[in-house]
Amino acid sequence: MANTLRPDSSFGTPVRFPGLLAAVTFLAPLLGLMVLWEVIVRFFEVSPRTFPSVEAVARASWDMFRDGSLVRHVAASLGRVAVGTVLALVVSIPLGVAMGLSSAVSNFFTPLLRFFSVLAGIAWIPIATLWFGYGFGAITFIIFNSVFFVVVYNTLLGVSSIPLSLRRAAASLGANWWAMLTEVILPGALPNIVTGVRTGLGFAWRGLIAAEMIATNVGLGYMLFTARDFYQTEVIVFGMIVIGLLWLLLDRLLLAPLERATIERWGLVVST
Repeated sequence: MANTLRPDSSFGTPVRFPGLLAAVTFLAPLLGLMVLWEVIVRFFEVSPRTFPSVEAVARASWDMFRDGSLVRHVAASLGRVAVGTVLALVVSIPLGVAMGLSSAVSNFFTPLLRFFSVLAGIAWIPIATLWFGYGFGAITFIIFNSVFFVVVYNTLLGVSSIPLSLRRAAASLGANWWAMLTEVILPGALPNIVTGVRTGLGFAWRGLIAAEMIATNVGLGYMLFTARDFYQTEVIVFGMIVIGLLWLLLDRLLLAPLERATIERWGLVVST
């Protein structure tokens, strides 16, 4: 039977629960920050209108969970991210593949992508509200722009990194265009595509919060914006915590494992 104990490189002692140790290591700085926060607020008698105590934020979180407003805001934000991201992937991946396979397509779109990539995200908020009004359409458009350019670039990079000899070998074995696309091009570019999705979602999450402060009446960004008008600093801080925790959960539980599994699946690293 294989030994289930893993030696700790720092102390030379076996670690029976590496997953638990990793969780404790990850949470310890956050808990330390929370303790420091409470100590500073109480010691310096900080006004609640300037910055709330941990207890006030905890009460606000319970009130919002109990009346259902928290679930409503979170569901609205996650739904917008999902729709905007899917739409961006549907357009960006085929375009990135086409640019990677055709120099003519690449030469035509590259200047446009370089120009608009610096405008992606929140820079589009003013014109998005003029085009789509205040609501779902404008925010989805902002998320689309945040994800689109990053995924196009990473898809292009992935396709371009596939050795030409590999494509010629597949063609010499009788692969038609569909087999070449599904068995060589997309698998070879997939690690870069997943990395682009992970990076793009990070930009999309920031763009979402900014857009929701202006262009809607529900969502985490809207929750922060309205709380400011009533000096509800405990709601503002709680909203910031929710935004950070949701991204951590999305990144660590979905995106990071997907990226790692994709890279290992296509042989770029060895799984241990």
